[in-house]
Amino acid sequence: MTTTLLPPAFADLERFALDWCLKTESERYARRLASPMQELIDFYDACFPRIEEALAYCDKFPLDELPEDAIHLLHLMYSLIMVAMAVEIFQQPKPVDSADAELARVSEPWP
Repeated sequence: MTTTLLPPAFADLERFALDWCLKTESERYARRLASPMQELIDFYDACFPRIEEALAYCDKFPLDELPEDAIHLLHLMYSLIMVAMAVEIFQQPKPVDSADAELARVSEPWP
C-alpha cells in the first residue's frame, strides 16, 4: 500500500513528499545540507514550475482549515524555497562563506 501525502493534482511531485514535506524550517535546512546537489536540482526542477499552482491550491482554503494534503503541499513549497537558495544562488547545499552558521528557530509559524 502506497501512502499519498499530496493532493491528486500534484501526484507528479509525490516522489518528493516523504523527504521534503517537513514541518519545520530547521528540518528543511538540515535536509538541504544533507542532500547531494543533484538531488536538490532534481527537486527544484520538478517543483519550481508548479509553485504558483500549488499556492493557488492552498489559497482555496482558510489558513486555519487547510486539509492535511494541502498542509503537506505547503510544506513541500516551503522546502522548495529553502532549496531554491542552494540551487539559484550558492550552487551548493551550504551557504557560501557561512563558516559554522546554524539556523535554529525558537518557534515555528503555522502551518
